[in-house]
Amino acid sequence: MTFRKSASAALGLLLMLSVSAALAAPAVPPVDEALLRDMISTLASDEFEGRGPGTAAELKTLEAIIARFKAAGLQPGNKGVDGKLTWLQAVPTATISASNRSPLVVTGGAQALTFKPSSEFVAGSYRMTAQSEVKDSELVFVGYGINAPELGWNDYAGIDMKGKTAVILVNDPDYAMEGEQGLFRGRRMTYYGRWTYKFEEAARQGASAALVIHDTFPAAYGWQVVESSWSNAQHFVQTPNDGADQTVANGWVQKAVAEAIFKAAGQDLAALTEAAGRPGFKPVPLGLKASLSFDNTIEKANSHNVIGILPGKTRPDEYVLYTAHWDHLGRCKADASGDDICNGAVDNATGVAALAALAKMNGAAGRTARSQVFLAVTLEESGLLGSEYYARNPVFPLAKTVGGVNMDALYAGGPAKDVTVTGGDKSELTAILRKVEGEMGLSEAPEEHPERGYYYRSDHFSFAKRGVPMFAVERGTDLVKGGKAAGAAISDDYTNVRYHQPSDEYEANWDMSGIKQDVRLFYRLGRELANSTAWPNWNPGDEFRAIRDKSRAKAAGK
Repeated sequence: MTFRKSASAALGLLLMLSVSAALAAPAVPPVDEALLRDMISTLASDEFEGRGPGTAAELKTLEAIIARFKAAGLQPGNKGVDGKLTWLQAVPTATISASNRSPLVVTGGAQALTFKPSSEFVAGSYRMTAQSEVKDSELVFVGYGINAPELGWNDYAGIDMKGKTAVILVNDPDYAMEGEQGLFRGRRMTYYGRWTYKFEEAARQGASAALVIHDTFPAAYGWQVVESSWSNAQHFVQTPNDGADQTVANGWVQKAVAEAIFKAAGQDLAALTEAAGRPGFKPVPLGLKASLSFDNTIEKANSHNVIGILPGKTRPDEYVLYTAHWDHLGRCKADASGDDICNGAVDNATGVAALAALAKMNGAAGRTARSQVFLAVTLEESGLLGSEYYARNPVFPLAKTVGGVNMDALYAGGPAKDVTVTGGDKSELTAILRKVEGEMGLSEAPEEHPERGYYYRSDHFSFAKRGVPMFAVERGTDLVKGGKAAGAAISDDYTNVRYHQPSDEYEANWDMSGIKQDVRLFYRLGRELANSTAWPNWNPGDEFRAIRDKSRAKAAGK
C-alpha cells in the first residue's frame, strides 16, 4: 500500500500508543488450527446449503457460531425485548424470488431486439410487489450515473428521468488511470463506482429502471459472478414503504448486449464511454424503448446478527469490534457437475472461523481495558445489510466505538512477507498497523487492484461511512515460499474460478499456515486498540472525517 499519511499525525498517535498499556509487543496465544478447520468445514459443508439467510441453514449457522462464542467465554452481547441477554440481533428482512422472467425487448430501431434473461441480462427489484414490469421505457445513457455536487459532476444534468431507464457504465470515470490523482481518485474506485450507488442514484433521479453495463475489468469480476449472484433469491432489509421509492427494476446487461443496443440507436458505445469520462458530459437519450417483466414471491422474516462481548476491565463503555459475515449465496446456478450449492468456504467461513479463534485467544489472554465485541453479521452478500442494520441500530453506541477489524475471505496457503490495506491510507489506524507490522516482521505492499473498489464491498464500510475507523487488512501476495508468483496464483485461482461459485469449497489438504498468520495479525491489531487510550480518526480531508469529528464531539458533550 502506498501510504501518504502526514508524519505529525502518525507521530501523534504513536505517542498516544506509547503511553497505553501496550508498551511492548505482547505475547500472542496460539491459534487453534483444529478450531479453524472444524469451523470452516462445518459452515462450508453441503449440510449448511451455502448459508442462505432466511433458510433452514441459518439456524444451524447461528447455533454453530454461538456454541463457539460460549466455549470462548464470551457473554451475550444484546438484550431482547424481554430485557434478557441474548446472542442475537434480529435483522428484519424481505426475500424476493423472481420467476417467469421475460426477455429484455428493445424497440424503436430498425427491428426489435430481444435478449435472454440470465445469459444476456439479469434484473430484479427492490420493491415488494407481486409483479415488476417495465413497459416501453425510454432508454437514456447516463454515463457513469454519478451525481457528485462536491466534485462538480452530474451525469443526470438537464434530464427528467421519470419513467425512463438509465443505462450506466460500471466503475467511475478515472478507473483506467495508473495513479490516484484523478477527480475520482484515479485507478482507486470510489463509492460512486459501485453498482449499489448507481441503483440508489437512479432511484433518487426518479428512473423506472437502471441497467449497468458489465465489463470485466472495471467490474472486477466476470459475467458468471453477476449471473450467479442475481439468479437466486435477493434479500433486503425491510423498509416502512416496502421499497416504493426504488426503481421498478434494476440489473445488468452484457457488454455485447449494450453494444447492440447502442448500434440500433445509431450510437457507438466506445465513443460515448470516452465522452462520459470527461467533465461536462450530458445524458444521451437513445431513442429506443425497453420492456421487461418478472413475477415476485415475497417472504418477510428475520435474519440475525450474532453478538458476543468480552467486557473491558477499566473502560467497559468503550468498544472495539471484530466483524465477519456468516452468510453466503445459498443455492445458486449449478455448475457442469450439477452442484448448485455455493458453499462459501473462503467467502466467508474463513472469516467466521477467524472470529471464533480470536474469541478463544482473547478469552485466554484475559480481558482488555476496553470491551471487545465479536460481531458475526448476516446479509453481506446482499449489500452489507446485516452490518448496515447494526450500524443504523447499534447495540453499542458508535460514538463510543473506537474502531475495529473486519475479516472477509482468508485464502488457504502459506504465510506472506507483506500485508495490504484495502482502500489505502485513510486513517490514523495506519500508525497502529505499522507498529504491529514492525513487531511481526511484515512489510506493506500496494493494493494490487484499487480499481475493484474492495473497500466498499465488505462490512467495514457500514461502519466507516458513520465515522468508525475499521482495519481492512489482508495478507499480501509475496509469500514466504514461492514469492509473488505463488501468491498471485492463489489469488487468481480464487477470483477467476471459485468466487461466488459452487467450487468455493473446503478441502482437508488446505495449508492453514497463512490463515493462522492472518489471525495473529488481527489479534494484535484488535488488542492494540482495546488496550490503548487512543481514539484514531480519519486523515484530514478524508470523506469520513467530518462525521467522526461530529460523533466524538457529541460523545464529549461539546
